[in-house]
Amino acid sequence: MSRPFDLSLYLVTDEDLAGPRGVVETVRAAIEGGVTLVQHRCKHGTTRDFVATASELMEILRPRGIPLIINDRVDVALAVDADGVHVGQDDMRVAKVRELIGPDRILGLSAALMEELTPDELGPIDYLGVGPVFATTTKPDADDAIGFDHLGRIKAAAGLPVVAIGGLKPEHVEPTLAAGADGLAVVSAIMAAEDPAKAARDFADRIARYRSQ
Repeated sequence: MSRPFDLSLYLVTDEDLAGPRGVVETVRAAIEGGVTLVQHRCKHGTTRDFVATASELMEILRPRGIPLIINDRVDVALAVDADGVHVGQDDMRVAKVRELIGPDRILGLSAALMEELTPDELGPIDYLGVGPVFATTTKPDADDAIGFDHLGRIKAAAGLPVVAIGGLKPEHVEPTLAAGADGLAVVSAIMAAEDPAKAARDFADRIARYRSQ
């Protein structure tokens, strides 16, 4: 059984957007605002840099019970004892990732098309990252925007927890959750914010209000 996780407010790191403040300090602030899970994505730098930053993130996240997911790199996840790995359609097959990380770590997969929801792909994973809901510039090779209706169709077909991603802002909380998503994955709206704690709190408060209705 995989480790427990909460997809409600899923932060994806970006060193460019964090700027001089840096990834670790941005994440430190964002979790005070209510981030429930962090995926560390390293677009630049060496494997050594990736491991070093992931290790720092583990030091602040694990005591708070917030999982750290590593984007793509199984070796980095194992090196720092991260809570899981997230892969895309062009990365290592999920069956091999599951074999390498074992049964207790969290495994996520990106999907945008219904034909990607095959039993072989869904069987080993714990959740889907679905999007982009809107066009995004934080991932140059991202698929075309899918919108809320398609997000809802994928959620209904997958039978798994789903976190939506792609250009999401606080005002998108309600339609995203109404479409069936279990949470929102956010990059620029938090990583590039002047006050990451406040930016995260704006999302978290709206999520809480929607679920209390």
